[in-house]
Amino acid sequence: MKIPHCWALIFIIISYPAIKVESSVKTEDKPNIIFFLSDDHRWDRMGCAGHPFLKTPILDRLANEGVRFSNMFVTTSICAASRATILTGLYERTHQFTFRTRPIDSRFSQASYPVLLRKSGYKTGFIGKFGVSVQRKDREAMFDFFQPIGRAPFLKPQPDGSLRHESELAGDSAIAFIDQHKGRGPFCLSVSFNAAHAEDGDKRPGIGHFPWPKAVDGMYEDIPIKAPHLSDLKIFESHPDFMKKSMNRIRFFWRWDTPEKYATNLRAYYRMITGIDNVIGRVTKHLEKAGMADNTIIIFSGDNGYYEGQRGFAGKWSHYEESLRVPLIIYDPRADKKRRGKVAKPMALNTDIAPTILSYAGVKAPKHYQGRSLLQIMNGEKTTGWRKDTFCEHLMENSTIPKWEGVRSSRYVYARYFQQQPQYEYLHDLQEDPDQLKNLASVPVYRKILIQMRKRCDSLRDDYGGEYNPSLVADYIAEQRRKQTENQAKRKALKQKKQQK
Repeated sequence: MKIPHCWALIFIIISYPAIKVESSVKTEDKPNIIFFLSDDHRWDRMGCAGHPFLKTPILDRLANEGVRFSNMFVTTSICAASRATILTGLYERTHQFTFRTRPIDSRFSQASYPVLLRKSGYKTGFIGKFGVSVQRKDREAMFDFFQPIGRAPFLKPQPDGSLRHESELAGDSAIAFIDQHKGRGPFCLSVSFNAAHAEDGDKRPGIGHFPWPKAVDGMYEDIPIKAPHLSDLKIFESHPDFMKKSMNRIRFFWRWDTPEKYATNLRAYYRMITGIDNVIGRVTKHLEKAGMADNTIIIFSGDNGYYEGQRGFAGKWSHYEESLRVPLIIYDPRADKKRRGKVAKPMALNTDIAPTILSYAGVKAPKHYQGRSLLQIMNGEKTTGWRKDTFCEHLMENSTIPKWEGVRSSRYVYARYFQQQPQYEYLHDLQEDPDQLKNLASVPVYRKILIQMRKRCDSLRDDYGGEYNPSLVADYIAEQRRKQTENQAKRKALKQKKQQK
């Protein structure tokens, strides 16, 4: 049954009461938590994930001493919606936030993991790219310390005339936060990098488009750069016109369209990732110096995946593995040595980050959260009943980013680009075709699977909010324009009044 989006969401909002924080751990026994988040970073761009030359020694060490999740996915592959999901534990279909939408509903913001941690006795901090819009009162309820750092430029002038990269500035602030909170009870700090996002306003290959920290100057210059996997032109040409004309293709010409540009930009992009790794290393080393390393959990993930020219694409947004799959490493220094260096295969999601952080803090996650704590996996417990699939979507209003919704299961990927006329469907069999080169939606032998995946998509969509309602964005944009017009009229009237005097 199709459920209108507005009624489904109303049910979700009113179906839970005000959040009461329940904590099972005494404040003095709670661990510190640092959550590092990179930007535009897919799952296999780390040494520990098998990359042949990308250097990430700190992340590799954390994976070797912790747990790396090899099947970690975002439910929407764009920074705004994904970061809202991380904060709220909800799918985009429920929290309704992405670019050009209203701020996150206060009922969801007030149940975000930072708010609940503060209520349970934690000091909370945020440094870097926030990437979401919330009401001021909600943001103030989330964090004791809030220091946003943007890009544009990445390299920021310092009082002494030097330039310092935003990743390094985030590290400086993280170290200062640690020093300020030593011996003052547990803390949870989010360090959210702008890197390794491109500087979209500067398309000069290398240091212009992917500005890197000075500490990694010259890295990878001696590495021969091969053409990207899945770069055969036939793969791109196999796509429907709406994908061949999408933002995925438009930005391909910004950064990957010639061998020289590709090699220059890839080296620069990888320097940015290594720069992130260096900063994480500085922060973890400072924890050791401060005597806090043995009681500080480190979590690392990415906000969405990234095309590096694969399929003739750039960016993220669409339904392929390169877009949806991201890294996740959790390091708990208190864990049993038998649990170290594990690679966890159960499907993890960005909806799981909030309930996982709360679990480590001994705080019960709200019932309306749509993710699950990963602690049972971290502890090596049985995962009977663990998810086998997830709903995925992209709902941003942008004429060059086609909206879609679908299901990613352990074997099949189903996606429907529902605003195309006619609607366009994909079905991939990951077991037979791990590169997702064959669209099986029209293959008769897969007809039964297609019907099953359609029904599963409908069911999950309706659980999380119902059919997409384009008026939600249109009404908000109209409201903003009306307010802008009213404000302009008020300023004009005030100016005329002053002139008459």
